[in-house]
Amino acid sequence: PLEFALEQDRAPSTLLSFPGKVVADPSSEHLFIADSANHRIVVAEANTGEVTAVYGSGQRGYVDGGSGSARFDSPQGMALSPDGTSLYVADTNNHVVRIVSIASGEVDTLAGTGQIGWPPREAGFESAQLNSPWALTLRDDLLYVANAGTHQIWQLDLDAEIAAPLVGSSAEGTRNGVLGEAELAQPSGLAFGADGDLYFADSESSSIRAADLTSGNGETRLVAGADTSLFDFGDIDGTGLDARLQHPLGIAAYGDRLLIADTYNSKIKEIDPATGATTTLYGGDQGWRDVTDPRFHEPGGLAVRGDTLYVADTNNHAIRIVDLDSGTTTTLVLKGIERYAPTPC
Repeated sequence: PLEFALEQDRAPSTLLSFPGKVVADPSSEHLFIADSANHRIVVAEANTGEVTAVYGSGQRGYVDGGSGSARFDSPQGMALSPDGTSLYVADTNNHVVRIVSIASGEVDTLAGTGQIGWPPREAGFESAQLNSPWALTLRDDLLYVANAGTHQIWQLDLDAEIAAPLVGSSAEGTRNGVLGEAELAQPSGLAFGADGDLYFADSESSSIRAADLTSGNGETRLVAGADTSLFDFGDIDGTGLDARLQHPLGIAAYGDRLLIADTYNSKIKEIDPATGATTTLYGGDQGWRDVTDPRFHEPGGLAVRGDTLYVADTNNHAIRIVDLDSGTTTTLVLKGIERYAPTPC
């Protein structure tokens, strides 16, 4: 049978394939996009869509080297160094963290061997064995890694070149407690809040949780969602334990609030971390729609610059741009990416 769709409800072609995460350079208009199913990182101007760089050949693999010859395997989270010279990449299916020189495009391995190790243990960067690193955030020369495969958050000391588990015992679950004894469940999004705590989207428990890294006896705590089991999920605005999410993957700080990609509900939600009050901002039934009353399809990553929210709208294969003052949403259309196609051998 023939199927008809209104033109305004049809997403434009963006040349991306299941983009998982996005990072906004605070000092420029550059966006760094994890074009996950194309196994590359795309850099584009947010205001024009003009592609300015591509890191990775687009072929799945694990190869260091120049921007056109290096290979990734389903990259996800990224973090930009404070001076803007380096991009850290969670190369998820290679189980390593890569580092990209912004100036040269050279891709190197920062930490990991490419092999999954067990049990997870502290090691130097060259011998560390990560497991499905999914999200990154950077503070004070410490790179935090959502190591989803071991249900932990790791800390990479960039000065000492030591990688070590920080939060989570490696047991999958919902139990809070002292950082190293708590149970996590596939953490997949990281963000430091205005209060200095590290917030994470604990995807399999469908909750947002926090880790106190500033006190000597830091612990984890629930912020919003359920804490009884891995199967207590839903779509309910509420406060703390009364709120329900479903497999959130993305989180970003916005002032004293948190913005959440409530992925399986195809919504963007706001959380007050002080109270756990959770409110739907944008989205409804999964789909695609711009301007007002936008629709998303399983968004996986968020980034904020000023009063603009960038959404890796994964199943729409697009980067969406939301004006947080008006709620007006547009879709980024990339231009000129053909200039970065690798030269055939």
